[in-house]
Amino acid sequence: MKFCAVICEYNPFHNGHLYQLNKIREESGCDKILCLMSGNFTQRGDAALFSKYERAKHAINSGADVVLELPAAFAVAPAEIFAEGAVSLLTAIPSVGTLAFGCESGDKEQFLAAAKATLSESKEFKALMKENMKDGTSYAKARTDAALALNSDIDEALLTNPNNILGTEYCRALTAKNSAIEPFPIRRVGGGYADTEIFTDFSSATALRGALLLEKRPKKILKRNLPKDVFEDAMSWNPSAFERAALAALVAAPAEEIAECTDCSEGLENRLKAMTRSNPEYHAMLKKSVSKRYTLSRLKRILCQNLLKLKLKTVKEFISSPLYLNVLAIEKTQSEGILSELSQSALPLVVRKSDAVALKKNALSCFETDARANDLYNVLTGSDYHEYETFFVERTVKKK
Repeated sequence: MKFCAVICEYNPFHNGHLYQLNKIREESGCDKILCLMSGNFTQRGDAALFSKYERAKHAINSGADVVLELPAAFAVAPAEIFAEGAVSLLTAIPSVGTLAFGCESGDKEQFLAAAKATLSESKEFKALMKENMKDGTSYAKARTDAALALNSDIDEALLTNPNNILGTEYCRALTAKNSAIEPFPIRRVGGGYADTEIFTDFSSATALRGALLLEKRPKKILKRNLPKDVFEDAMSWNPSAFERAALAALVAAPAEEIAECTDCSEGLENRLKAMTRSNPEYHAMLKKSVSKRYTLSRLKRILCQNLLKLKLKTVKEFISSPLYLNVLAIEKTQSEGILSELSQSALPLVVRKSDAVALKKNALSCFETDARANDLYNVLTGSDYHEYETFFVERTVKKK
């Protein structure tokens, strides 16, 4: 059995994701599709619209065969850690032969070339990056500008467009680990990653999240953009209390504790606390805190990391340790064969409570972080999902 893997958030699962899964089925040569999906909190520092279990079931209903959880420690992290953590887990599964990802441009060879060129951080590279940051440029942009300046043959789009950036990070992680997994870029269709415009049937997740937040939700637009089961869930969706909770946690935490968060450096903890005193509202505080160096996504992640107690030191320990494969959902009629295949991994499978209890050291600590994130999400959203659940979903072909 050969898996093609997808690292994803599905926040929410939409037609573009369905298109990608169909492309994988048609062109990758894989037997099964394995999704490694962020849990209840995302890389932008938000609470997911739907719980990880609901989103996992959406993915199975639309063509995925098994959905594993990307631990919160990696899911709520900058692109480099997000990619490295995910690739570490996938590389431990012998049956994963391909990693598919959406992209704005580029092919397999171009992504691998960009990854190899940017992995070598020479003294000249580090000096140029330091120089680039003197005017307040963010770390990520300074690194990109230095790489482009020293490697004229790199396609700039691979280091500057959102999906391409993640694709290059995946290839960097694959290359650094000498992984046998082959990258499989798939050109995305419809709205761009951060596009807020609503398209007829291929809107971005960003645009669809915005549509759900409208006082009067555009029912026809959402119906055209979402698979049937996702649309039905979207019609009863209500916003969570995440933003107020994240801000309250920031106020309550000592500055030195916030400073330990994965994305926090350069005294950002003091900036955020000071801005909250004069702007005690989530969006207003963030608007005042954003700058050329400190992006909105980074600041939101710090708030989310603080809420979840995600510390850089601990995340680094997790990333260098053998962890586990937490199965969120699996296609019921194929579950026996898939679980048997996954059990050949170097990492333990978590399907029931006894599997989780048997974890040791950093693996147990990482799982406990996920359990805490799940409990918090339940409180913030009124959900009632148990951390030890695995859903066996009998997929049926559903028409929109």
